[in-house]
Amino acid sequence: MRALTAFRDASTADQIWMLEHPPVYTLGLSASAKAADPVNGALDSGIPIERTERGGQITYHGPGQLVVYLMLDLRRLGLGVKELVYRVEEALIQTLASYGVDGRRRAGAPGVYVACPGGAGRFEGWAKIAALGVRVSRGCTLHGLALNVAMDLAPFEAIDPCGYPGLRAIDLASLGVACTREEVGERLAKRLAAHFASGPELR
Repeated sequence: MRALTAFRDASTADQIWMLEHPPVYTLGLSASAKAADPVNGALDSGIPIERTERGGQITYHGPGQLVVYLMLDLRRLGLGVKELVYRVEEALIQTLASYGVDGRRRAGAPGVYVACPGGAGRFEGWAKIAALGVRVSRGCTLHGLALNVAMDLAPFEAIDPCGYPGLRAIDLASLGVACTREEVGERLAKRLAAHFASGPELR
């Protein structure tokens, strides 16, 4: 991902990578040192914590979660970062809708959320199902998004997901949707490609 971004030029095709990570906490550029402090024993869980160059705070990645890396040339697409985020969120919302799930945006909090009991503070009655964390280098993006499909959500309880106290995480399985990461990836890939006219290669 870094190598592609560092050496690409105007002729380099855009790419979308879809994958799954082993259990790991990642810290974005906005995360303070305290973000990695255990809320409920995060550091005692044995799950590694890695600092990354993406935007955002702390989050968790693990099996059953669809991670999507977006390597897009924003200059060629004629897009700014705000429009990029909007289109990615829209693709996620459309994908969730195809499973009968009503995904929503929350002002000032990138990502996609669903209404459900629980949560606290500004997120009372809401849970996060998809997180965004991108970086732009030389006009091109890297990193991307994570959509919770069918995973162990317990590691999220040890942190303030995306730096928001009281925010809960949820996945499609918890909402009664029976599907695989690969199936969700296929649906999301079609919608992402439709939102980016360059027709990025899928990997």
